[in-house]
Amino acid sequence: MRGILPFSVSEYTERLVRTQRLMHEAGVDVLLVSDPANMNYLSGYDGWSFYVPQVLVVIADEEHPLWIGRKQDANGARITTWFHADQIIPYPEKYVQSSDQHPMDFVADILSQIGQSKRRIGVELDAYYFSARSFEQLKRRMPNTCFKDTSLLVNRVRMIKSDQEIEYMRRAARIVEKAMRAGIHSIGSGVRGCDVAATISYAQFSGTPDYGGDYPAIVPLLPSGIKTSTPHLTWSDSHYQEGDAVILELAGCYKRYHSPMARTAVIGKASPKLQDLAEVVIEGLNTTLEAIRPGITCEEVEAVWSKVIEKRGYFKDSRIGYSVGLNYPPDWGEHTASIRKGDRTVLQPNMTFHLIPGVWLDHYGVELSETLRVTESGCEVLANFPRKLFQIPDPPLATMPVEESGA
Repeated sequence: MRGILPFSVSEYTERLVRTQRLMHEAGVDVLLVSDPANMNYLSGYDGWSFYVPQVLVVIADEEHPLWIGRKQDANGARITTWFHADQIIPYPEKYVQSSDQHPMDFVADILSQIGQSKRRIGVELDAYYFSARSFEQLKRRMPNTCFKDTSLLVNRVRMIKSDQEIEYMRRAARIVEKAMRAGIHSIGSGVRGCDVAATISYAQFSGTPDYGGDYPAIVPLLPSGIKTSTPHLTWSDSHYQEGDAVILELAGCYKRYHSPMARTAVIGKASPKLQDLAEVVIEGLNTTLEAIRPGITCEEVEAVWSKVIEKRGYFKDSRIGYSVGLNYPPDWGEHTASIRKGDRTVLQPNMTFHLIPGVWLDHYGVELSETLRVTESGCEVLANFPRKLFQIPDPPLATMPVEESGA
């Protein structure tokens, strides 16, 4: 019943071994994985079932994890994972969204039955889909268990990508090129923001003639006008007007691997202030990309950016990038390394980052970003798209010179 896995079984087992090694270092005997990206990374499981509790049980001294989830999702686990049938344990429907029973009661009972309830158990306390009630039910049902917070244990294993993961991110980059092109082409005076979002989404899902796209972990972010002064607004049904700036931040997604990109467009002629800010952001982005190489730390990368913008009178106190790759809603970031002051994570080959040095001022802002892979000597920019402030109407993108795809 198993479907076609996106990776070889040997790659999954190698990931499992690395995870078990970190479990040993953390003093954990059993790991309960509830983050859907971490679950996918170790098992292949891919379904929109994370709105109910589900866990992957990794035991430090055993070769085979267990998937525990809702009964109606068990076939999904059989189809999408590399597990044998006896590794898939479904809980009955009576536990779903019940006031007097909880799926974690079932999980606790299973752990007790297999002799794991009195061991040191790691839980992802900061995962979006591991609720406070889930933790309370586990503690109530297993009072003799020593629980430890292992929120980012698997996330850290994910930071250095395999060659196959990099290939999936390159495919996602081809999709984001198409989606960004479609979005910029659809912007104009009198156009509704929701229609631009629909055009982008169609391009994201349809992908390329060679491979289709997946749903990204974040919807297209499309602030316009004064809303460009903040980064995380989406769209409305309002009509764009002459002089409006529009920020487009979106991603291509393939096999759950993301390649985000941001660009800024303006309808008509850009104001001198907007043009100046765009020039600063582009210079800072280009200079920072040139500085990235193995052995440099995240905070050293940020310092390159800060030096460029501060000499032009600008300042940014938020991070300018983060580790990125496999994920599910609501975020495509990996929640580990951030390119900011104080982060001494050392860059290594095949780490991947979304470098997004946007600047948001009181009444306007500019974003340009790239997804990159750290190489043996520098970095590879995954998408190939003009790095500029787009002024609408603009020449068709097919006739524009494009940036080199490496930096």
